[in-house]
Formats: sequence, structure tokens, C-alpha cells
Amino acid sequence: MHARPLRRLCLVVVAVLHPAPLVAQGVQAPALTVHSIWGTREFASDLVSLTWMKDGTAYTTTQTDSAGHTDLYRVDALSGKTQLLLRGTELVPPGAQQPIAIEEYRFSTDGMKLLIFTNSARVWRQNTKGTYYVWDFTAKRLIPVSAKPGYQMFAKFSPDGRMVAFVRANNIYMTDLATGGETALTADGGDSVINGTSDWVYEEELDLRDAFRWSPDGGRIAFWRFDQTAIPTFYLLDADSLYPQLVPVRYPKAGMPNSEVKIGVVDVGTRQTTWVDLGGDKDIYVAAMDFAGSSNEIWLTRLNRHQDRLDLLLADAQRGASRVIMTDRDSAWVDANQPRWINGGKQFLFVSERDGYDQVYLFNRDGSLLRRVTPGGWDVLQVYGVDEKKQVLYCGGAIDGPLGRPLVRIGLDGKGLARISTEPGTHGIEFDPTFQLYADTYSRSGIPPVQTLRRADGRLVRTLADNAALAAKVTALGLVRPEFITLKTPDGVELNAWIIKPKGFDPSRRYPLLMNVYGGPGSQTVTDSWGGANYLWHQMLARDGYLVASVDNRGTGGRGARFMKLTYLHLGRYESADQIASARWFAAQPYVDPDRIGIWGWSYGGYMSSLSMFRGAGVFKAALAVAPVTDWRFYDTIYTERYMRTPQENPAGYGEGAPLAYADSLKGHFLLVHGTGDDNVHFQNSVRLVERLEAANKQFDMRIYPNKTHSIAGGSTRENLYGLFTAWLEQNL
Repeated sequence: MHARPLRRLCLVVVAVLHPAPLVAQGVQAPALTVHSIWGTREFASDLVSLTWMKDGTAYTTTQTDSAGHTDLYRVDALSGKTQLLLRGTELVPPGAQQPIAIEEYRFSTDGMKLLIFTNSARVWRQNTKGTYYVWDFTAKRLIPVSAKPGYQMFAKFSPDGRMVAFVRANNIYMTDLATGGETALTADGGDSVINGTSDWVYEEELDLRDAFRWSPDGGRIAFWRFDQTAIPTFYLLDADSLYPQLVPVRYPKAGMPNSEVKIGVVDVGTRQTTWVDLGGDKDIYVAAMDFAGSSNEIWLTRLNRHQDRLDLLLADAQRGASRVIMTDRDSAWVDANQPRWINGGKQFLFVSERDGYDQVYLFNRDGSLLRRVTPGGWDVLQVYGVDEKKQVLYCGGAIDGPLGRPLVRIGLDGKGLARISTEPGTHGIEFDPTFQLYADTYSRSGIPPVQTLRRADGRLVRTLADNAALAAKVTALGLVRPEFITLKTPDGVELNAWIIKPKGFDPSRRYPLLMNVYGGPGSQTVTDSWGGANYLWHQMLARDGYLVASVDNRGTGGRGARFMKLTYLHLGRYESADQIASARWFAAQPYVDPDRIGIWGWSYGGYMSSLSMFRGAGVFKAALAVAPVTDWRFYDTIYTERYMRTPQENPAGYGEGAPLAYADSLKGHFLLVHGTGDDNVHFQNSVRLVERLEAANKQFDMRIYPNKTHSIAGGSTRENLYGLFTAWLEQNL
């Protein structure tokens, strides 16, 4: 799981099928199957992956030919005219026979060199280790960043393009591109100490992977150093070999020690490191850090262990002395937001919930508050940037309610609020560096995304990707788009929901219902946006005569801090109560079969489906839980303690919120699914739940995916997984 908006203890969907009787009643099934959704690219959307050039007049993008070679193109933004910058067949390393593929790339500041990432391998969630090369456009040659063995990570040009710094084996190195000489800037990295990248929990919950920064003058590198010595080792079991191997993971569970974190600033000339004064409390998190406009000062955000206080510090890069310039605090928790520096570093913008909603505030460099920029009363959920020439901020959020994501503009003086995007639905925005143009990826519920290029005032320039073929296929299926509804719980709480009804829906009939839940802090499943493969799978269920619905319970996002933070110290209490109440509300509707209501979820959703099933007193006939947390004591420090504090401080909350505590109350059919290689929500969670269910003499079903991670993916795994869901629900709901 991650910091809000909860990434992602994953979501998966369950299929419910009773095709024979429904076909007999004349319902025709379109060509929508588990295989076509999960085993092919038939319903995949295609979007342009673009990288803006500095002047905003063009962007670059890659194309892969039939032989697998990756070509790099420059595209004129207004006209769409393309220019070949680099042919993939030229990218042959010294001594090699075949060219490399471009997986990621970045230009040097002067645009004369290209840093290329290839041969990547996975580190937990993402492929962040691999091999780096530099393409010199003038010399037309490919230069290895390092000739030494071992993966490289997070390579970056120095500001003048003469050097490349990177991480290998938990130490930071620097290569002189002119000589090929390689210099170690740290030396103590190893199994316990990490320099320049992050430990497991920082990567998962604070989204920190690349953990070093060049100074603007290229003379220094600031970096994170993690000492994991105090973290107990959790072992995953790799059973692929004759004698299974133990895979160690330094994983801090709730209430256990974290890494000791330090921020160092190394002089690349002398290789001397200055350590920043982070204060007297060592049990902290440094969530973000960078140079603060000059090479002599860095900024960083420091969270206390409870995460109810975030301090923004400025530190002297030469001496290490630091001072707090701004503090964000809350009675529950604060998000690990970052400053956005403007006006040459003299001011910064910061998102805070101090007035009850996520809003943007403008501060001077010394931390004095100038004003709240956004008007309040709704959550700002994305900040896209500031046009400093025009003194306007571009952002997105719940100005029209939590379902949509429009693009809005407002002056830094807090005046002139205006909607830029006029279409209802969800807009994903990527501005060019000059804020003259932006790419808009737009979708609605049941409508595939369309990617357009627009001027800053919203006027259309041209379409980048219309996904016309996908839209035609979806239209040909004759699907009934989801309906957005609100329902009220017995406590008087109004909850947002969507429901998909079968084609030819007859309100005088009673249909089985499957509820899809995630429900974690700050998350949402009820939004007006394209749902991709999961949406199509939901529609496959509706085709076969099922209602499919999802409800955003209390604790979810887009409705302000009060609605979201009600769950503080009590994860599971209000969320499961709302899912159970919603099921009862649906059961009271004349078109729902009250004896055939099911619930499913993945990760936090698996936690919710388990807890709701066990606490629901028979309201659910069937539940499917994928990779569920079954006791918050088994989950990591940053995520769990943000919402629950530690087990030592909140034993009652941990006990109340554990599905393990209610396993003996199971009524109905229950399917438990987990990958044994899950480094996020450990298989231990399901093992312990199985123990409780067996001790209570409860019958249930279980499917194990050997060595699969939290995503349970790869090869034909997803098709197999959803095939399991489909068949199981056909029999049990």
C-alpha cells in the first residue's frame, strides 16, 4: 500500500455466471470472455508516451519496429510533424553484435547527449535496475556508463552533461564521460546500509526509489543513507529449485524498528560527506529532499513516527546545519506532500488539509504564510504546475464533486478561478515546461480514453490518440454504462456508488449482485473514468445476468478530511459497517435477490471483503479475498502506523480491525487467493487466516500462486486467475 491515494494494494474483480438459464430467456452474450480481456490485447488502449522538450515546441517519443529496434523521434507539437533523432539500429554497444532497446531515456541539459536505460530488471514493484549507456549525438557513438559488472540504478547526468552518477550495490558512483573514469562517492553500502536508493518500506509507502540529487552547479550530490540493521528480516520462500531458497526482505512490521535515515551531501571533488542535522529524534522519516534553488542549501520534509507532523527544513549543504521553516500538523495524520518552489526559490506552494480539505497554500521562503491560493470547500487532488509569467496555478480536483477530475486554473493571488476542461469525467494533464500546451488524457465511465493536445486555455490543437478502434469494439458490445447513485446508511451517511445492470434489465426481476470493494484511506473506486480490463470483466458478469456495484465507504477520498479521517485508529470498523449497510440497502431494492449478494476485493479490498463477510451476519452469500491483510500487525510501519499508530499504543484498534478475530463467524462461501512471493502483503496473512478458519471448523476454498507477487501477474497468470474467479462464482453465488 502507499500514501494516499493508496497505491494499491491491488483491485481485482470476480465473475458470476449462470449462463444457461439466462440464454434460455433470450439474453445474447457478446464476444467478451476472460481470454479476450486478460489473454489478448484486443481491448487494450493505446496512448502516446511523450517527453516534452524544454522550450515546449516539441516532444520526443519512441517507436519500436517489427525487429524490436527502438527509434527516437522529435515531434513538432502544433503540426505533429516528426523528425527521426536516433535510429535504434545504431545503438550497438562496443564489442556487441545487437543493438540495445530504449526502455527509458533522458537528455543532457544541452541536448547533445542521451542517457539510455536498458536490460532492466524488477526491484519490488518496478524495473529500476539495469544497464545505462550514453549516446553522443555529435560523435554518434554509444558509451557504457560503467564497464564494471553489476546492475546500475537511477543514473543521471550532471548539470553540465560531463558526468553521470548512478547507484550500484547500494553505493553511489560517478563516471567521467570523457575519460571513462569511475569514482566511488560512498563506500559503506551493502546488505545493511543503502546509499542513493531506498529501503523496502520507503519505496512502497513514500514512493522513494531514486534517492540522490545533483546540485545545480554539479559540485555536490545530496543523498539518503539507510541503515537497516535494526529491521528484522522477513523471509519469502522461493520454491522453484529442488531445495527451496529463502529470500530475505528487510521489512519493518507495525511497531517494529525502521531504518535509521541520514541525509548526506558529498563533494564530488573531495569525496567528503557532510551530514545534515535532522534533529534529536532519530525515529523519523525523510520523505523528500532536493537542492533549494542553489548549490549551498537543500530542503527536506521530515515526518515524525506518528506522521501527524511534517516539518519542512532548509539545511546548509556545506555545514549541515538545518532549521524548520514550516510545519504541517493534524490530530490524525498528514500526507507526505512536497513544496513546489517558484519565483527563483523565494516562495513555495504546499498542499495541506489544515482547513479541512486539500488546498494549495503560498509561503515565502522563510516559511511565512502569504495566502491560501485555492478557494476551499473541495479537495485539490493534483497540482500540475505554475505559469510564473502569468502568475497562475493549474490543478485538478473535486470542484464538481468526488466523481470527476476537471482541470482548473487560478491566480496565485487566489482570484480568477476557472474551469479549463469543459467535459465531465476524468482528465489527466501533462503540461509542457512553458505552460503553453498540455496533453489531456480524458475518459468517462464506460468510455475509453482519448488523448488530445490543447492550448493552456483548453482549445484543441490536435488529437494524439483517439482509440477509435477500441471505442468501436466497446460500442459494438452494446454495453450498458454504469449508473452513478447515492445510498444512505442507517447512520444517515450518504455514500457514492455505481451499478452496472444487465442489458435488457427488467426491474420486476430479482438479480444476483456482486459488490466490488477497495475502501482504503483516501482511495476511490467510484469515479467517472474508464475502468479498463476490470470494467470489461464487470460487464462480462452483467452480460450473464448479474448486477455489479461498488460503493465508496467512509474513509475514502475526494470528500474532505472529516469524511476520510473518521477511520483513524479504527481501520475496518466504519468501512466494513458501510459495506454491510450498503449490501442491506441493495437487498431491499426490488430488483436485487437478497439471498445472492457477493463481495470481492484485492489487497485492502481483500481485507475489506474478508472483514465484511465475517462481520456481515450472513448478508453476503459469497466473498472472494485476494492477498488480504488479515491482521494489521503483519503489515508495514509507514502505512499501518499512519492510520493506526503502533500495536503497543492501540491494541484495541488492532484487535477490532483484524479479520482473524472474526473468522469463526464465517457464513457462506469464501475463496482465499494469495501469491507466495508477495513481498507487500505477506502470504503469512493468509496462512494465519487458514489456521483460524480450520480451528473454527469452517469450510472454505483456497488458491495459491507459487512465487507470484502482490500483483499475481505474468504470462497467462491473470487469465487463469480471472478464470478461477468466474468458475468459482458461477458455482457459489
